[in-house]
Amino acid sequence: MRKNNQTYIFLLLAAITILHQGCDQETYAQGKRLYEAHCENCHMEDGNGLAKLIPPLQNSDYLKNNQDKIACILRHGQNGKVIVNGIEYNQEMPGKKYTAVQITNITNYINNAWGNDYGVTSLEQSSISLQNCK
Repeated sequence: MRKNNQTYIFLLLAAITILHQGCDQETYAQGKRLYEAHCENCHMEDGNGLAKLIPPLQNSDYLKNNQDKIACILRHGQNGKVIVNGIEYNQEMPGKKYTAVQITNITNYINNAWGNDYGVTSLEQSSISLQNCK
């Protein structure tokens, strides 16, 4: 019986080790992957935007002060002038058919990447925001 217990413990520890190695240890990894695939071309790897064409997300007063609009912007895009850190931008941002989970992941990534400290958004918050898009 003792040998069976040792075998069971060994197999359990091996399974935990394998599962742990497969886990993504990077915070907001899913959001980062989505950002890299869909947002980085315009907003750049470092979140600094593209000259005076595309606004920055890094240290962005607009991002910080408009958290209630981020989900809708990601889903439906944005047209018209925006002022970011005192600079006017008027380049259309296309929306994407992201799910609420994807929007939550992207939002949490950009809210906490590049030195940003704009908090964490829940799936429930993103879903409520999406219901209220204008």
